[in-house]
Amino acid sequence: MKFKHLLILIAFLFSISVYGQDTTKNNKTIFVTGGSFGRAYIQYLASLTNKPNPRICFVPTASADNANSIASWYNNCEDLPVKPYVLRTFINSSPNQKSFEEIIMSMDAIVVGGGNTLNMIAIWKAQGIDTVLRKAYNKGVILSGGSAGSLCWFTVGSTDSRPKQLTLVECLGFLNYSHSPHYHAESARRPLYHNSILSGSLKAGYACDDRAGLLFINGVMKKSVSLDAGNNNYFVSLVDGKIKEELLPAEIIKY
Repeated sequence: MKFKHLLILIAFLFSISVYGQDTTKNNKTIFVTGGSFGRAYIQYLASLTNKPNPRICFVPTASADNANSIASWYNNCEDLPVKPYVLRTFINSSPNQKSFEEIIMSMDAIVVGGGNTLNMIAIWKAQGIDTVLRKAYNKGVILSGGSAGSLCWFTVGSTDSRPKQLTLVECLGFLNYSHSPHYHAESARRPLYHNSILSGSLKAGYACDDRAGLLFINGVMKKSVSLDAGNNNYFVSLVDGKIKEELLPAEIIKY
């Protein structure tokens, strides 16, 4: 009988060491902002990794690997406790290059830049980057970004990726909500987002002003943050046939 109890105890301790550790290590984390992803948010992202000098990779696909965007990324990272990298997708083959998967899977966090969401996702799918990002997400690599780099992680949202007017774009669906970046009061995104939810074109979801952001862990919104009191985050849904816009009180972060 004592031997049986010992086996049960060993099995219990093994389950804690294995399953408990895996659960903690493999939290699926996404941090998004409505537009801005400057120095303060890079520092905040670095703190989420719980590493003293995390490897963070900027992905400027939406801006066609714009040189100014890449220069701004390195300038923002200067003197910060991070190791900055860039994943370029507008490339020519070379034997010395690493694959997209090798680069992404070696990072602690990914920051996706702004630009044309529709074109970015099309390129990712053509290159298989969407599949690699899912693999990284499941592994525990933190995904983040602002504007197009925010929208891409949700199911559907508003975009200026097409001529003439704002339209809706299907995204990667890592987060099972709709989304609107650039949600501030003077933006045309707000009425489009409301009307799309009213019509049933969009499910309920999250909206962020340019300088505000949201942290999701394992698909659940855990924290609302902002760089100032004038920028906010919201949960927008349909209740009794009317739009309900719930303000999500934000912690002001300063670095």
